[in-house]
Parts: sequence; C-alpha cells; structure tokens
Amino acid sequence: MRGTFGLLAMVIAMAIGVFIYSRQAQSVSGLAPNANPQATVNVIGVKNDLIAIANAERAFNAEQGRYASLDELTSGKYMSIRGARDPYTYGVDITGGSFRVTADTSAPGAPPHLWVDDSMVVQSSN
Repeated sequence: MRGTFGLLAMVIAMAIGVFIYSRQAQSVSGLAPNANPQATVNVIGVKNDLIAIANAERAFNAEQGRYASLDELTSGKYMSIRGARDPYTYGVDITGGSFRVTADTSAPGAPPHLWVDDSMVVQSSN
C-alpha cells in the first residue's frame, strides 16, 4: 500500500513537471510565432541584450547623472554588446530623464520592433 502511494505521488509529480515544461515551451515559442527555432533563439538573445543595455544605462546614470548613447556605453566599458545581433540593430532614444533601448528588424518571422525602457520590461510590436 505504501509503495502504491509512493508510485502515485511520483506519477503526479512527473505530470506536473511535464505540464510546467510544456507551458514554458509555449511561452518561448510565442515570442516569434510561426518562426523557426533559430529565429526564436535570436529573439531571446535580443531580449537579453536589451536588458543588458538597459542595465548599462542605469549604471551610467548612477555615475554620470544622465543617460548615454550606445557608443558612449560601449566606449565607457559599461557594456560589451555590439550595436546589432543579426537580424536586429540596436538603438537608444533619450528623452529628458528617461531612456528607451530599441531593436528593429525587417526580417520575416520575427517581431519587427522590440524595446525596453526604464521600467525594465521588454515589449514588442507585431
């Protein structure tokens, strides 16, 4: 009887694990719907780059009291990210006391515009 409950508990735990895994896989593939796996990997990399650039902006602002261009962040050793990750190109828009880091592409099968601002939430337009 005890062995049966142990086996049942293990089966339930495995089912929960498979459910969580499948939901995570769906959320990752939702970044670039109908895209091939390479496009999905590119989008994930771009999102990570946007967060890294936004963190560099915050660090620069903490030290200098203002936000910086992409070139200033790279030359000041605040980050080592290049200005692009195929097929995306990066940019920084500074307005007053805020910033917006953008990634744009015209490649099919990927979100054409991704951005992050000082809220640190990556957003996309389809």
